[in-house]
Amino acid sequence: MAWALVQPLFSLSPRPFWGWRRFILRGFGARIGNQVHVHPTVRIAIPWNVEIGDDSAVGDRVILYSLGRIMLGRRVTVSQGAHLCAGTHDWRRPDRPLMKPPIHVEDDAWVCADAFVGPAVTVGAGAIVGARAVVMRDVPAMVVVAGNPAREIRKLVD
Repeated sequence: MAWALVQPLFSLSPRPFWGWRRFILRGFGARIGNQVHVHPTVRIAIPWNVEIGDDSAVGDRVILYSLGRIMLGRRVTVSQGAHLCAGTHDWRRPDRPLMKPPIHVEDDAWVCADAFVGPAVTVGAGAIVGARAVVMRDVPAMVVVAGNPAREIRKLVD
């Protein structure tokens, strides 16, 4: 309830007030590293389930649907309009209970504009999830994936 009341202070803050938004998120239990840039239009369901490493950026209109943990490593970029969804339902059971599997985006990865990353997915270190990709399975380190469903299109060289 308190998060819902404070969200306007987050979302109406001017864009360069990175420190203010880090302060608010930390106040609600998020683990936020140094020099993290979270844009004011980011929607976060449950901030205490969010961890963002140093020097990472979360762009305009990103949705962090953090019913389960969402962990972003160091130097991660999540571009505008991306949706990280750490919640689903067990479709195999008739009562379809809520499940909250975590999402991990490892160091130096990039989730491009309007991409969707589903529950229980790990995006490996240095990987790139292409714009508008739909990722429902783990992405290995140092590869580029794109499409729906996302498929590996290239390996990256260190």
